[in-house]
Amino acid sequence: MKVSAQEEYGLRCLLQLAKRQKAGDAHPLKLSEIARQEGLTIPHVAKLIRKLRKAGLVRSVLGRTGGYTLSRSADAVSVAEALHALGGRLYDTDYCTKYSGDLAICTHMGDCSIRSLWGVLETLLERVLSRTMLADLMSSERGMAEVLDSRAPATLPGIRGCR
Repeated sequence: MKVSAQEEYGLRCLLQLAKRQKAGDAHPLKLSEIARQEGLTIPHVAKLIRKLRKAGLVRSVLGRTGGYTLSRSADAVSVAEALHALGGRLYDTDYCTKYSGDLAICTHMGDCSIRSLWGVLETLLERVLSRTMLADLMSSERGMAEVLDSRAPATLPGIRGCR
């Protein structure tokens, strides 16, 4: 799986808002503050925040002291929601029509083990990402490994306990 720059930077912007929320600071973050903290340009942050706001994950606060906050608690926003808002899914249902080679349709359309593999991976990944909340991402790397380990599907031998 490749995580796009848009997904990575968007998650980082959400984490800035989550950290502000966790600290108990009710003041919204300005685009310029997020941009400075993440080393991004203000227009890039504005584009990401616009997508996140459209998805209902971020709300804007108007006025001189305005800016942006999470629309819900960091405990209630899943990584899956954020990634869907920023980019999409790992496996798109029209994948087979996009990658059919020189032919109009895929030669394996009726019996495709590759399509099954991508579908299973999408399901497993979605399960983990939908159970992982922004609040979980604010822990240390070791703490995050423990969170992921506890939420890994039991049907995946070798994933549980993997560090």
